[in-house]
Amino acid sequence: MAEDTVTTVGVGSIVGVGSIVGPVDVGPVAHGGHCVARLDGRVIFVRHALPGESVRVALTDTSHDRFWRGDAVEILRAAPGRVAPRCPIAGPGRCGGCDFQHADPATQRGLKAAVLREQLAHLADLDVDVEVEPLPGGGFGWRTRMAYVARHGRAAMRLHRSNELIDVPDGGCPLAVSTQPDPHTLAAALGDDDDHALRVVTAATGTTTVLVDGVVTDGPDELVERAASRDWRVDAEGFWQVHPDAADTLASAVLEPLAAQDGERGFDLYCGVGLFAGALSDAGVRMWGVEVDNRAIELARSNVPAARFTAGRVDRVLRRMPRSTDLVVLDPPRTGAGKDVIDAVADRNPRAIAYVACDPAALGRDLGRLRRQGYELASLRAFDLFPNTHHVECVVICVPAIRH
Repeated sequence: MAEDTVTTVGVGSIVGVGSIVGPVDVGPVAHGGHCVARLDGRVIFVRHALPGESVRVALTDTSHDRFWRGDAVEILRAAPGRVAPRCPIAGPGRCGGCDFQHADPATQRGLKAAVLREQLAHLADLDVDVEVEPLPGGGFGWRTRMAYVARHGRAAMRLHRSNELIDVPDGGCPLAVSTQPDPHTLAAALGDDDDHALRVVTAATGTTTVLVDGVVTDGPDELVERAASRDWRVDAEGFWQVHPDAADTLASAVLEPLAAQDGERGFDLYCGVGLFAGALSDAGVRMWGVEVDNRAIELARSNVPAARFTAGRVDRVLRRMPRSTDLVVLDPPRTGAGKDVIDAVADRNPRAIAYVACDPAALGRDLGRLRRQGYELASLRAFDLFPNTHHVECVVICVPAIRH
């Protein structure tokens, strides 16, 4: 602890980054991987804590007038779901990759469900009972795409909300699939000169590609993934779900409730390499996919030759697409689809919309917009695709609201 660290129990004392405050009682979980605590009326967003605990907090950000940020560094009263982190660099002031490694799997899923319920209530005026479903394999050894910084012959990761680095433990990150090569061996081969962005990508087939500063140095430029009963060509640097079971899980969660009919028309917006377009095309739907990434569209055309694909911004391409459609799949980036896309989709009066979301706040905003445009929530499923992190993936089905 720094010599100038100040220990305080009140906001009126002199505090700054590194100060220890508390004890504080930890309140509900909030979106972003932290819980809400209060000290003399001031909000502190606390990482590495659980609701109901009493903790002391090391402040990490005091630059805001309305709130501070901090890490729980001493647990005075532990919640029932607390466990010891498995990774030696998980925890306060350390690697920023895991938010919830201090909680058991059921508690983690409960935290994510609580965040999702709160965001949907606040942003979409929806009171939804949420259960976050686990995927096979548990909380470790699932991540097929890993990003490191190689420095001084070692592989490192960034601290939370920081450019500072911490070395990956010997044996690698415990979230990574076991078939990936040792990141320190890869980093050592780069020498000790400059920092390098090191990315390791492993396909479902077991094939691994290594990229250094965005350039493939080992393995193929393209990988083959398996999902929805077919193979998918994917660029090694392109997007694919990081959990081995995620693509299959999401394809089924979209396809089954849509109950596609042979000959229907559908849009796959933010289509990537065509996962949902392919699943629906196999069900007899005439699909049109849109994606801003040109390389992804090239691969989508190869993956799903029966469908039509266009490269470009979704909001712009929608202007020249048919004025009606039966089905729409939306799988936007973390920021969500946004007003223009949501309005354009609703204007086409599809009988069902599937929305795949990786951010509860963006989902809430877009669902609120869809509701104002005459659609209602038919179903919601949430999946723990990213164990030990705060991230959660949702598949929502919306249908036209029944008018009375």
